[in-house]
Amino acid sequence: MKYFTYKETALTGGFLYEKEHLNRDVTIHAVYDRFDETGRIGAFRFESDKADIFWDSDVAKWMEGASYILAKHPNVELEQKVETLIDLIEKNQGEDGYFNIHYTVQEPDGRWTKRPNHELYCAGHLFEAAIAYADATGKDRFLKCMEKYADYIYKIFVEDDSAMFSTPGHEEIELALVRMYRYTGKKKYLDLAAHFINRRGVAEKDGHSSYDQSHLPVREQTEAVGHAVRAVYLYSAMADLALELEDEALKKACKALYEDIINHKMYITGGIGSCHLGETFSKPYDLPNGEAYTETCAGIGLMFFCQRMLALEHHASYADTIERVLYNGLLSGLSLDGKAFFYENPLEITMLDHFSNEYGRRRFPITQRREAFSCSCCPPNINRLFPRLAEYIYGLDGDTLYINQFASSQLNADGIQVETETNYPVNGNIRIRAEGVKKIAVRIPSWCAAYDLPVPHTLKNGYAVIENCTEFVLNLDMIPFAIRSNPHVVKDSGRLCIQAGPIVYCAESVDNGENLHAFAIPATFDYIMQFDKTLGLNTLTIDAFRYPDTENKLYIRAADAPKLSPAKLKLIPYYAFANRGESDMLVWFNEKI
Repeated sequence: MKYFTYKETALTGGFLYEKEHLNRDVTIHAVYDRFDETGRIGAFRFESDKADIFWDSDVAKWMEGASYILAKHPNVELEQKVETLIDLIEKNQGEDGYFNIHYTVQEPDGRWTKRPNHELYCAGHLFEAAIAYADATGKDRFLKCMEKYADYIYKIFVEDDSAMFSTPGHEEIELALVRMYRYTGKKKYLDLAAHFINRRGVAEKDGHSSYDQSHLPVREQTEAVGHAVRAVYLYSAMADLALELEDEALKKACKALYEDIINHKMYITGGIGSCHLGETFSKPYDLPNGEAYTETCAGIGLMFFCQRMLALEHHASYADTIERVLYNGLLSGLSLDGKAFFYENPLEITMLDHFSNEYGRRRFPITQRREAFSCSCCPPNINRLFPRLAEYIYGLDGDTLYINQFASSQLNADGIQVETETNYPVNGNIRIRAEGVKKIAVRIPSWCAAYDLPVPHTLKNGYAVIENCTEFVLNLDMIPFAIRSNPHVVKDSGRLCIQAGPIVYCAESVDNGENLHAFAIPATFDYIMQFDKTLGLNTLTIDAFRYPDTENKLYIRAADAPKLSPAKLKLIPYYAFANRGESDMLVWFNEKI
């Protein structure tokens, strides 16, 4: 499946359009300002000895995001900020092509000696930024610098094999190199990506740790393990390489890894990486709510992986997962005002758990978003994702146009013109007009219990396939429904959560009073749905029940306990939690039998 670039398609209105504009008008500038204040921008002058090992990558992701914005919305001030950084990169790049702030300034004798220390990871993000800027502006000065760096890395790792390690400790450069190959046409970069992927789990210099997915050769990996962000960046590159080389063994491994994630290790919000110990995947079904790690970058990486899997195989499951991540566990990483962020995205906040005393502090995620972190990888990752959201909507294979996501948008490329009009996900009414294609395959989401599509169609792999039709309206059933987890997820046993369309809902004590755990909800319920302009989506008020207080008694015989009383429970989209001050928050509720 071919995907159309952000230049060929555009959001034209609605919820995602507003988020894209928020990123352009507020978030991109907020992140730059925080990076300037914390020394990340100044570090590119190579005068400070305080640059952390990943600072290059933080700024590179910001540069990439800024490039996408500049491609459609020229901004002299924003472009000058990028140009100034490019000046410093060009000035401080080594004669051999090497560029890394920390190692050049602070550990000049440590180059290529410490595998976990992000050298190749930083390089990969710089490569992606250089490609984005060249594509956006037509200026290739940055790209030439990074090609020189990539050529040097090829010499060190392929020709000389002189580094103290063989593959990256933190994967990312692999997918960046495939992208560089596709942009420049230079096969050397595809070969280098293949080298890193094929050596992982094989090279003795690297050891065999599951933390960085080096425990097995990649074609033998079937279970998602280790650091979640590293994993999905690797899997994305594996899928890229499988497509380029028509490698069936690699494709088979990617499918197995994807199935393990969505069937055993993914939250209802699309979050992955449940364990704070190493930011890792845990055992199957280990999905704690209050302690959930679910890094924002991991969600973004999962979207990258799923998009690449769609290129390998036309199955709506991958688009379903993208949608789940996007509207829930990714958007939760950004505040409503676009200035603050969550690194972790828990599914439960109980303020009673958040205390410290003379012995220390309990290990729970923070309850309010912050404008910057010591490890601030997530904010610029949002910067670079939002300007390209339209790329996730349409795909093409032969004479079939695939509609993978729903948003008011336009596509104009290769003689194909498409216009989608919708207020999704506020409602499920979607009007599509298309010219230049014979068939249209429109995704029917897996959450959708019923749909109305009054034109002849067939169903295949989660898509409704329509032939010789230039305009139609699809209506998706958006009635709220309760979800029950697999019984092996012990933290959610006997509990339900609420979803409407792709939106997962939560409750906050600011709306419902203290002790959200006292609520119980039935599997079927009456509800009132209202649009909230501030949130951009619907809120719900559902008929529920509440456990009464037991008159100050800590324990009471069950037979003597007061009966459940009817109650109203207000729910907001999960992505919007923690925007009104500290509050308890809950996604999974006791089930009223």
